[in-house]
Amino acid sequence: MSETVEREVGRSRPRKEDARLLTGQTNWTDNISVGGLLHLAILRSPMAHARIDRVDVTPALERPGVVAAFSGSDLAEGMGSLPCAWPVTEDIVLPDHPPIAVDEVRYAGDPVAVVVARDRYAAADALEAIEVDYTPLPPVLDLEAALTENSPLVHSDKNTNRSYLWPLKTGEDFDAVRRRAEVTLKRRYVHQRLIANAMEPRGVVVTPLAASGEYTLYSSTQIPHILRIMLAVVTGVPEHKLRVIAPDVGGGFGSKLQVYGEEAIALTVARRLGRPVKWTESRSEGYLATHHGRGMIQDVEIAANRDGKLLGLKADLLVDMGAYLMLVTPGIPILGAFMYPGIYKMGSYELNVTGVFTTKTPTDAYRGAGRPEATYAIERIMDELAVELGLDPVELRRRNWIGHEEFPYTTIAGLTYDSGNYEAATEKALALFDYDKLRAEQADRNRRGDSVRLGIGVSTYTEMCGLAPSRVLRDLRYAAGGWEAASIRVLPTGKVEVVTGTSPHGQGHVTCWSQIAADVLGVPFEDVQVVHGDTRAAPQGMDTYGSRSLVVGGTAIHHAARKVVDKARKVAAHLLEASEQDLEFTDGVFSVKGSPDARKTLQELAFETFSSHDLPDGMEPTINAGHVTDPDNFSYPHGTHLCAVEVDTETGRSHIRSYVCVDDVGKVINPMIVEGQVHGGLAQGIAQALYEEAVYDDQGNLVSGTMADYLVPSAPDLPEFVTDRTETPSTTNPLGVKGVGEAGTIASTPAVVNAIVDALRPLGVTEVRMPCTPERVWRAIEEASA
Repeated sequence: MSETVEREVGRSRPRKEDARLLTGQTNWTDNISVGGLLHLAILRSPMAHARIDRVDVTPALERPGVVAAFSGSDLAEGMGSLPCAWPVTEDIVLPDHPPIAVDEVRYAGDPVAVVVARDRYAAADALEAIEVDYTPLPPVLDLEAALTENSPLVHSDKNTNRSYLWPLKTGEDFDAVRRRAEVTLKRRYVHQRLIANAMEPRGVVVTPLAASGEYTLYSSTQIPHILRIMLAVVTGVPEHKLRVIAPDVGGGFGSKLQVYGEEAIALTVARRLGRPVKWTESRSEGYLATHHGRGMIQDVEIAANRDGKLLGLKADLLVDMGAYLMLVTPGIPILGAFMYPGIYKMGSYELNVTGVFTTKTPTDAYRGAGRPEATYAIERIMDELAVELGLDPVELRRRNWIGHEEFPYTTIAGLTYDSGNYEAATEKALALFDYDKLRAEQADRNRRGDSVRLGIGVSTYTEMCGLAPSRVLRDLRYAAGGWEAASIRVLPTGKVEVVTGTSPHGQGHVTCWSQIAADVLGVPFEDVQVVHGDTRAAPQGMDTYGSRSLVVGGTAIHHAARKVVDKARKVAAHLLEASEQDLEFTDGVFSVKGSPDARKTLQELAFETFSSHDLPDGMEPTINAGHVTDPDNFSYPHGTHLCAVEVDTETGRSHIRSYVCVDDVGKVINPMIVEGQVHGGLAQGIAQALYEEAVYDDQGNLVSGTMADYLVPSAPDLPEFVTDRTETPSTTNPLGVKGVGEAGTIASTPAVVNAIVDALRPLGVTEVRMPCTPERVWRAIEEASA
């Protein structure tokens, strides 16, 4: 484009989406109301594990406003098992997962009956009238105990609580490396369960068209296209008769990357009654019924020489599946499996992942999905190794990371990192953080024996995102592909519609996709409209998760827009009586080289094509185009995060004094949106380090089931972040972009915990289990002093 026209890509455009959000002109699932709408309420098991002896819903039918009530056995005929799309091994134990329990409940919150009423309050009130007789069964809560010979079974017909064992061994044998290493360290790290707290709870509305057997399902989901396919399989509704719409979706963080039982139940009930139905979860219901994240024990061993050179890494993981395998439950730790070596060079790597059933809410994707766990393990043990070797933690990392001149680099885990510059990101972060000055202050405080200690945490990371290469997903036994689709429609008036298969829930797709299309097509940003989240309006797509939207979906838009330009070029050449090679395309205008007055705008060509009065022979009357892209590789953002924490040794309170992060996400489409994504990711990563934890009692009851018990940090609980970027463009897509949605979450948790342990190490503390609450920090200090 000419110097007089500012490019959209790289510009901090205010988000197009925000005007509707800020003025309340939104269309959340719970806002949807249609004539004759009925409301669902779901009775959930109060027990973690029990046999269902009797369910009697007839008393509920006598309550005012109640239209119908169903037990699990009443609905079983219309529903199959909920899907698991990622059976990671050939011999995986994959139990049936009924959307509503019939014979046995396996976690507190498992659905057992449904009431349908004329309003939501009547439906909720009628639940208490349903009679259920249970025979208690022993809960299964501890991951290690669950694998012992005498453990009760979550699924008695499977004869084991082990779902799968997934091994990965590359390079030199780790046992041999261990024998010749000058230093070896072993550590155990525990990742607590986390519960997503999206601003909008989950909700479903189903409207049937009885005459034709068609159904429209609105859901607060990240995956309308995948949901459509899976619900067709689960309920038997033909896929071409089912339309799925994700309207405005208020956040997800992975929790809405799911095919939930409530969606299948709502569709089945609407089909049974021939009436539209709605279900919206309460916040406390969501704590029980929306899948949880994390839940993992990591036994990590690292081997090195005295000079700090890494030789090998081994990790054994016990991963909490919960009661059932949901859409991608088994695959979450596999996503992280390739990231345990991080940004470091070594000659041996071994990983063993064991999936374990428990009588708890199922786990699945949560922001970062396996990669924060991997980064935590390697960055925590790198700090421990630095202490063992007497090296500064930054210096140890320098001695082992992949140099910028070595890219593309194939890691010991088998991934090929296309580009990166860990040195540049780290140096910029150290300067912004004033690292040396803080180290000096820390040493001074330690000499004085201050009651408030200063700790400095380092976290360097990379991640595999842009979940896409279909052949790689095939090799990992993932059921679906990773491609993404887009199409560009240039309307007769010259306005542009971008149709995308990605489905936003707060990321700013509408704005960024408009910027990409505007630059390629040379049209005003304001003239671009983005269509998404509707399987009829945008029939092809693989949806939104794994930081794939820009890398895969944005690339598809770029290619589709280029195809529009190529088609328009043929029309312009015909009308201008010139060869295509003699045409220049700048700022949305085709002109003949050397004859700038001979010109046609894209808008003019759109109308000429619409009228089709004078088109090249054999050309269809359209310049619209579509593209489906399937990348050859993941993308690999990276960065360095530094955290300074003050720890009050008398109270255990940890206060983040400063936090600096320098991320490299390749080319940036909209800096303001990138900044927002980084801030949000930091908040969730810090929350795992300091605040959030799903806690169960010894009977399997969730005791942190409300916002009064589950601590979600608010703005005053978080520090001012200093953020910056370096830029090494990706070489695997034409935009040069990498992912950003999960970066902050991946890097921040180990940075904070490393800082806390660093502050307390002079007192003998070497580990504080997350979340590092004041009580846990205080107890760690007391135990060390004892």
